[in-house]
Amino acid sequence: MQSAVKKRSVVVSGHRTSISLERIFWDCLRDIAAQRGLTINQLVSEIDAGRSGNLSSAIRVYVLGWAMEGRFLRAGAPDAAHPPQTAASGQDLT
Repeated sequence: MQSAVKKRSVVVSGHRTSISLERIFWDCLRDIAAQRGLTINQLVSEIDAGRSGNLSSAIRVYVLGWAMEGRFLRAGAPDAAHPPQTAASGQDLT
C-alpha cells in the first residue's frame, strides 16, 4: 500500500481549497464518487457540509465508513448509491 500523501486542489461548495490525503484515500474517494454518480468536488462538498473538524480527517472517516460497511462495489454486488451512516455524513449513530 502506498502511504505517500498527495495534495490536490478541489472546489468545495464553490471555493477552491487544497486537501492532503494518502493516495489510497484519493483512490477510494474517486471510487465512491463514481458509485454515487458524483464528482469528487460534489462528494467532498457533501462531506464538508456534515463535518465538525478537519476536512482531511472527515474524508478519511467517510471512506472508512464505506469500507467498514462493505459498500465498495464488487462484481455482482448490489448498487451502493446511498452514503453510509457515519459521523462524517452528519448522521447520528446512537
